[in-house]
Order: sequence, then C-alpha cells, then structure tokens
Amino acid sequence: MIAIGCDHSAIDLKEALMKHLRERGIEYKDFGCYTKESCDYPIYGKLAANSVASGECEKGIVICTTGIGISIAANKVKGVRAALCSDTYSAKMTRLHNDANVLALGAGIVGVHLAIDILDTFLDTPFSEEEKHSRRICLLEDETE
Repeated sequence: MIAIGCDHSAIDLKEALMKHLRERGIEYKDFGCYTKESCDYPIYGKLAANSVASGECEKGIVICTTGIGISIAANKVKGVRAALCSDTYSAKMTRLHNDANVLALGAGIVGVHLAIDILDTFLDTPFSEEEKHSRRICLLEDETE
C-alpha cells in the first residue's frame, strides 16, 4: 500500500496520481489534505511518513508546491528516507542507492505527465542491495555522531 499526503496547493496532482495508482491496481491510503483551503504541509507530510515508518504502508508520496517543505517534514520521521525528485533519473537513483521509501514532488515544479513518469520509476525500481549502499543507509540512520 502507498501512503499519499499533500497540502492545498497539490490537491490536483494528488488526485491525478491516485487515479494513476488505481489504474495500475496499486492500493493507496490518502492522508489528506482534502480541500484547497490553505493548510500546513507538515501535518500531511508527517501523517504519510508515519504510516511508512510504522509499516502500515510500504512507500509514500508527499506533495506540496515545491516539494521542499513536505520532504523536510517527512524526513523528520525516524525510518523515513524521503527524496525530492523532479526527474526520472533522480527517482531511479534514489531507489537504487538510497532505498528511499517516500517520494516528494513539487506540484508547481512538475506537470502531471512527468509526475506520473517519476512515480512509476520510483515504484518500479528496486533497491540495488549493494553492500556499499546498504552501509551508507545505515550511516544515515545512525544517531550517534
């Protein structure tokens, strides 16, 4: 299952991505927001991210105008590796090398068609499981400095 959350500026893109997920037969859980009334993106970014961290959802998608703020919010959740992607190459590499489990998108940056291509790349690319990448992910998770 895929978690999805957005702020008011990203409702239209969220709806398009949910339609695409349905067409692919992929289940998702919508964590909001649900209207275009101004709201605070950290709430929805963290709701989606928490569902990934808890194991309720396998991966997540978070969206705001630029994707920056909501990706920061999602990355505050322990166990989440949210990657802001605005091209398919970044989506592929963040899965291969970082085992990113949350995709962040900027609704004001990417159009619907590109966002769908980025999402498909993110969902369809497995983690490489190379030792060097696994080691680096462990270093990201390490709280001792």
